[in-house]
Amino acid sequence: MDPDLRYPELSDLRARCRRRVPHFVWEYVDSATGREAVKAANRAALDTVRFRPAILGGEVTPDLRTRFLGKDYAVPFGIAPLGMSGLIWPGAEQTLARFAQGARLPYGLSTVATRLPEEIGPLAGDMGWFQLYPPRDPDIRRDLLTRAQKAGFDTLVLTVDVPGPSRRERQRRADLAIPPKTTLRILWQTALRPEWALRTLRNGTPRLRLMEGYLKLDGNAPSTAHAGYLLRAAPDWDYLHALRREWDGHLIVKGVLNAEDAPRLRDAGVDAIWVSNHTGRQFDAAPAALEMLPGVRAALGPDFPVIFDSGVETGLDVLRGLALGADFVMLGRAWHYALGALGARGPSHLLHILREDMVANMVQMGISRPADAAGRRLLREL
Repeated sequence: MDPDLRYPELSDLRARCRRRVPHFVWEYVDSATGREAVKAANRAALDTVRFRPAILGGEVTPDLRTRFLGKDYAVPFGIAPLGMSGLIWPGAEQTLARFAQGARLPYGLSTVATRLPEEIGPLAGDMGWFQLYPPRDPDIRRDLLTRAQKAGFDTLVLTVDVPGPSRRERQRRADLAIPPKTTLRILWQTALRPEWALRTLRNGTPRLRLMEGYLKLDGNAPSTAHAGYLLRAAPDWDYLHALRREWDGHLIVKGVLNAEDAPRLRDAGVDAIWVSNHTGRQFDAAPAALEMLPGVRAALGPDFPVIFDSGVETGLDVLRGLALGADFVMLGRAWHYALGALGARGPSHLLHILREDMVANMVQMGISRPADAAGRRLLREL
């Protein structure tokens, strides 16, 4: 059957993903923290943004090609970094990197991925972004930057909105650990999902391979907790300045919600600011990221590059982000729902869904370029 008939929107992929991955994996990819109020607020904020439809404007042929940070992309959205991607679907990092290179959209590899930058960089080619959770040790930081650059990553994404671990209660109830524990409960959940289990067996147990490589433990297998000690999740401004001196490619700061921080980041030499609330996975009292986007844009002026994510599910949501001030939009969970649902075929189908939805809505709005969503068709701003 044509996947466009069976899975015409992301919710269909999400439902199928839930049926195909073990319960503890589902809780990892789908959960937020606390009562998940921010996750709901992200969706509510997006639904608030509406546009005036156009009439008698003649035929419109939308063109989704976008130039961002000096590079041409096929669409104005990309694949956000998601930690332990290979836990969600075995081989996820390799699959998404290859797909991104072929489709011409950016792919973000996390510091806490299950594969190494040396493996993924050549697959992503010139579409690769490397996301940095900042190491405590400056020597490790410099080595990571060197490795990422040699692997082909020319854009660095510093994540600044994880000053400490969140509780993520759904994951705790699921007894989730990295690597997964060998308990009867986990084994039973895994046995119920044989395709995921067999693929995981072929790809190896998901681990934080990059950070574990810096551990020196006498005879003991490294754990996520041990690897976590190497990271300094709460960098300060001095750390940012040092990073800017050491990285000569594009530098993006991810996790910005306060407009007053934006000019200072720009003045520190940051090349783009990423407005995000970590999709509600860190702080359940944060505002919806979309609510903060117009203020950040106003603080920076019209020309400074701005990225938006958090709760994006449709092509119309991409247009909403662009209309309220973003130059580019990223999605994380969505690509992994697609992988869990359809395996290697999932990302291309999700790209089709998002593209078609953008085109259909742009025709209704009478615009030919995504950036034009910010014009007179915007009916309501948050």
